[in-house]
Amino acid sequence: MLSVSLTQFLLVNDVFSFTIATMGAAAVFFFLQRSELAPRYRMVAVLAGIVPLVACYNYVRLFESWNSAYVESHGSVIATALSFNESYRYADWLITVPILVVNLVMVIDLPRRQAQVRCFVLGLLAFEMILLGYPGQFTADATTRWLWWSASMVPFCIIVYQLYFTLGDAVRNQPQSARHLVVLARFVLMLIWSAYPIIYVLPDLGVSGPNTFLFTQVGYACTDISAKTVVGMLFYLIAARKSAALAEAAQVEAAPRRPAMAQA
Repeated sequence: MLSVSLTQFLLVNDVFSFTIATMGAAAVFFFLQRSELAPRYRMVAVLAGIVPLVACYNYVRLFESWNSAYVESHGSVIATALSFNESYRYADWLITVPILVVNLVMVIDLPRRQAQVRCFVLGLLAFEMILLGYPGQFTADATTRWLWWSASMVPFCIIVYQLYFTLGDAVRNQPQSARHLVVLARFVLMLIWSAYPIIYVLPDLGVSGPNTFLFTQVGYACTDISAKTVVGMLFYLIAARKSAALAEAAQVEAAPRRPAMAQA
């Protein structure tokens, strides 16, 4: 087991604890706000809530595994016979990353058939991206890590291409009140996702020893919070704007019309 200092142990402990609280609060918020949306957009809030809920559970398991792998004793940290199990993080991503992509497609509001095809294709690509990255994360061999990193980047690049080019017209055709939020959500999601490949190859970028482990844990946690709560909030705001637009349109439709004045 890797030796860590008391400061490093407590930092990772606190980061995991903060992530659990943030994910749990976000999940509760999205589920409670579901009823505030128009029926056609309520699934957006449900999916936005499922993502941090899954993450919250897996970070609880990471927290438990961390505190089983290391024990604080008399101002120092002792490694136990148990190893820290980072696989929980990949279990999280295999579920939440496809859901995030699907939710982006849903909030764009494509025609039903087109939305189903996009959700299936992009969700499958997201699943493959995480699955291909898993073997390289847990190897000490740089060549193997770069091989799996490269394989994982193939579906990642396809997802980026799909979101920015094949869905470009759909984004530009969004209602004026929500268009800038859709553009922002798409950009923020891709920007945050771009941090994951960098964290992945930290051991090969000159960061070594306990620092690699520390930066990896803190980096992934911060990026997860951004991807699952900040992006989820953007999805909710888009759905809220579109729900308000539907309500206004319904009020205009239901408003009594003035009788036309008789011609003189």
